[in-house]
Amino acid sequence: MILACDIGLKRIGLAISVQGIILPLEPILRLNRKQASQELQALLDEKKPSCLVVGLPPENYTDTRKRILHFVGLLNFTPIVFVNEGNTSCDALEYTHHLKAQKRQNARKDGTLDSLAACEILKRYQEMLV
Repeated sequence: MILACDIGLKRIGLAISVQGIILPLEPILRLNRKQASQELQALLDEKKPSCLVVGLPPENYTDTRKRILHFVGLLNFTPIVFVNEGNTSCDALEYTHHLKAQKRQNARKDGTLDSLAACEILKRYQEMLV
């Protein structure tokens, strides 16, 4: 089992891969860094994945990269693998085209879109392994 996350300032999208099948999980709604890292740590302790895959933006997003690396540093878990998350949110939007406008908007607010982005991050990781 592999866990992936898309770390944002408001939400942390989560996805899991079991025997190669990728599924979105309920996102963590981030109130503050401490609360969010504790919730993610609790999930890691509960699920005991073999690996945590974290989306990391391209190098020109230095502030965002620093925030993500600092956040991941709060976790007590190894191994952590970083995958380029460029355009994963745009890719995840494709999964919501069938929804009506209001439901698409809700998917952005409630973190569904973030967890779909985490699915894309996990998909990229699995493709790297092949």
